[in-house]
Amino acid sequence: MNKLRVADLDLLLGYKYPTMQKQAAAYLCDFEKPNITVNIPDEEIARLAAENPHLTQNDIEYIFTGAAFYEALLNFGGFMLHSSGVCVDGYAYLFSADPGTGKSTHTALWQKYLGEDRAIIINDDKPAIRIADGITYVYGTPWSGKTDKNLNMRVPLGAIVFLERSKRNFIKRISVREAIPLLMKQTFRPTEKKEMCLLLDVLDKVLAETPLYRLGCDMSREAVELSYNTIKIIK
Repeated sequence: MNKLRVADLDLLLGYKYPTMQKQAAAYLCDFEKPNITVNIPDEEIARLAAENPHLTQNDIEYIFTGAAFYEALLNFGGFMLHSSGVCVDGYAYLFSADPGTGKSTHTALWQKYLGEDRAIIINDDKPAIRIADGITYVYGTPWSGKTDKNLNMRVPLGAIVFLERSKRNFIKRISVREAIPLLMKQTFRPTEKKEMCLLLDVLDKVLAETPLYRLGCDMSREAVELSYNTIKIIK
């Protein structure tokens, strides 16, 4: 078992395959008592691999440890959002969309046009969101999808943007009511009533304080300028 600190929580995590070893390295720390313990037995990994022959046991460990942490995080007032998170000037902006829509492409364009030293990818697939001391933070996690783009850091949340492909660049502010179905598609949806209540409680708090947008864009510099200039937080 390995000791990590993820989203300001002490995590005791069992893993042995290369992807988790690489992804977890930046989160290793020491503590006496964990907040969360995640360990998927070898026989369970073997069973899941047999049921999913397109995945290796390495893949299974990576995916299912992330899912277990995802679920446990609800008990600590947090959740993970399927999104690409970029930090600019001290704030995190999350671009969320269905796989293949282009969220990672859009944040990569932020890096291209704003500079990689200024636009920093916190997590390219599953950043965590938690409220601490009245501030909503975005955290890097070891689970970043098919890439290794993740950093062990926390940054105040600036905005959540729901992205879609479009031949015409546009962005508009949306309400919490409009955002909820879009967000629920991109996060863990519990089957148990207790866990669903925990998720709805944290969403209610986060969305009430967070600017929410719908963005349609292409892959141009103009799309980056439009989104950045609209959603940026000015200190």
